[in-house]
Amino acid sequence: MNTLAIDIGGTKFTVALFEEGRMTRRESRATDRQGGPGWMLEQIQTICRSWKPEAALHRCGIGFGGPVDFKRQQAALSTHAAGWRNFDLPRHVENLLGVPAVMDNDANAGALGEAVHGAGKDGARPLFYLTLSTGIGGGIVLDDSRVYRGADSWASEIGHVTIQPDGPPCLCGARGCLERLCGGLWLERDFGRPAHVLMRDAEFAGRYVVNLAAGLKTVVMLLNPARIVIGGGIAKAGEALFAPLRAELRRQVTGWSGARLDVVPARLGDDSVLWGALALASGAG
Repeated sequence: MNTLAIDIGGTKFTVALFEEGRMTRRESRATDRQGGPGWMLEQIQTICRSWKPEAALHRCGIGFGGPVDFKRQQAALSTHAAGWRNFDLPRHVENLLGVPAVMDNDANAGALGEAVHGAGKDGARPLFYLTLSTGIGGGIVLDDSRVYRGADSWASEIGHVTIQPDGPPCLCGARGCLERLCGGLWLERDFGRPAHVLMRDAEFAGRYVVNLAAGLKTVVMLLNPARIVIGGGIAKAGEALFAPLRAELRRQVTGWSGARLDVVPARLGDDSVLWGALALASGAG
């Protein structure tokens, strides 16, 4: 069975084809943030047409870079791109490609991908996945390997946990959010250089992880995850990020807590969301 997997982010989007569970094609393009759903659907159609007639599609899974109403299968909104509020993307994809489609937000999809195929494949549960990229999101996979979405599909929005109440304003309308302090979009605006360049400076990374660890401390204290998996572009900094982060998280977590602090990079790299979209389309999560 052939599955189309789509990862829609604020900076780029990626489309991949899985044939019998094996990724055989993959293409990434820059996201036009002002193009909206119409532009995105045109891009998806163009890519899929270029792959035919070699690969007939049977189903589609989508990870969307923003809150998703999972029950209604709608993109609730995007703080990074225009035109997505209450948009029924799966229905439009079904009409476009003629195959059933299912969608979740990208962090939930990434969490599922890592749990089923990546850093949590050994059964580490509950697993918390953090996407550290243009924006910041989170996803929880519980002991039964199901994604925890909360009562209204708004669980795990860790990017908008307040870290500094008097901090700078975030796109969400609050101040001092984790995303505002640690997301790639704001790092470049605040410091004039992209995150991957900033992370080469050990002094900068040491300051950066203080806020990031404060956000992850809330996860440790509330969820006590067996493992925290971090993906997204900023995670590509490797030990330049993870070494000071582990040390800072250990420093911040309450001394009497016996919670484990197992923090690892995403094993699937840039493809966590794509593998999660495959799992969604296959009925997992």
